[in-house]
Amino acid sequence: MTDARDNRFFGHDAGGYRARRPEYPDALFDWLAQIAPARTFAWDCGTGAGLAARQLADHFQHVRATDADARLLAQAARAANIDYALLSAEEDIDLDAQVDLITCACSAHWFDLNRFYAQARRALKKDGVIALWTYNWPWTSSASMNHVLERLKTDILGPWWGPESVYYFGRYENLPFPFTEIKAPEFYVEVAQTCDDLLDFLSTWSAATKYKNATGADPLAPVRPMFAEAWRAEVSAPVKVPLHLRVGRR
Repeated sequence: MTDARDNRFFGHDAGGYRARRPEYPDALFDWLAQIAPARTFAWDCGTGAGLAARQLADHFQHVRATDADARLLAQAARAANIDYALLSAEEDIDLDAQVDLITCACSAHWFDLNRFYAQARRALKKDGVIALWTYNWPWTSSASMNHVLERLKTDILGPWWGPESVYYFGRYENLPFPFTEIKAPEFYVEVAQTCDDLLDFLSTWSAATKYKNATGADPLAPVRPMFAEAWRAEVSAPVKVPLHLRVGRR
């Protein structure tokens, strides 16, 4: 199986990953821009296909967006004020007290956190802000749908979850975070309007990707009919999930 520190398997279907992962709420970036010391420079670390970088670009004069997978970066939306760079979170980004805001959107659980935090502390301005967020496995208002979701998560994908999953299943509450904490408002992200949307979203999770890459089979195939039946019977669209944030100052 892929090592927990190597998330480059997402690049096997970089276009699908970009298309199937949801956008984050505009209100999140409005709030982060308000609490940052200035709106000059943001660094989006582990940017993947640049979903957060594109939204940051509406609020900051310059955005540096870094990722270790060139295939994902090739899918990222371009903007005049976004500078993409092929760098891991632990590599020297060569920024000294220049950054107002660092964001890690559903990516920090893949990092060697001690090495990344050393880079982050070096890059941030005095009182600069760092914001890490993730979502948990989705649940709905439907008991029958939640039963199918649990079967997929545990019975089918169970052996394929890596050690990093302890953080996102733990809502980042157990993530080491050596910064002066700021309490964040509640934010939600819409992951599905239809049953197909939900299945597409679930197919992008790391365990599903590792399962498919290793076996050549679709891990969702055995439960697709059950998803469709549960959706028709009980699910109210859209399906939204909470974002779990850790936000702090240098």
